[in-house]
Amino acid sequence: MVMPLHDPRRAELEAGGWRVTARSFGAQLDSARVDRERLRRFVAGVVGSLRELTEGDLHDVLTLDAATAGDYPGGVATRHEPLDAARATPSASRRAFGAFLPTGELVAMTFVDVEGVRAETDFTVVRRDQRGRGLGVAVKAGSVLELTSDGVERFRTGGSADNEAVLRANDAVGYLRDEEWVTLEPGTA
Repeated sequence: MVMPLHDPRRAELEAGGWRVTARSFGAQLDSARVDRERLRRFVAGVVGSLRELTEGDLHDVLTLDAATAGDYPGGVATRHEPLDAARATPSASRRAFGAFLPTGELVAMTFVDVEGVRAETDFTVVRRDQRGRGLGVAVKAGSVLELTSDGVERFRTGGSADNEAVLRANDAVGYLRDEEWVTLEPGTA
């Protein structure tokens, strides 16, 4: 069962033996608060290149998604469904951004669903051997810069509150956490 952190039902459930098995969050960034220079520095720090993904990147997207499918912490509230060709193909309403090594390998990506002036990050992932190099921050920063230029005014993101890397990346980009959730499961007898 997923509920807001301070839901009054939580205490009753926990008293009845339920336990918190995962924590998640939501965060927002409004375009008026975007520090474009800071985000440009994150993008410029990529060793290789960062660009918007296209249909021509489908094979690379599916390969990276398959390689990282088991890397998403959390529970049912933050589960990542493996991509199929349709969900992996960028479009006007489903934009994607990727970081590439100088050798051309896609090593980080973020997918963002856009509706009018609002955008919601579906997921961001970095290949295991490339983590800790600022690539998650860079692809999120690149997406915000590009989408702000295209008129997006409000950005939403979220994920596992136990994923320190995504929390740091969102903080660096400028997102402010405004929702906290818990996943509870019944205790074992």
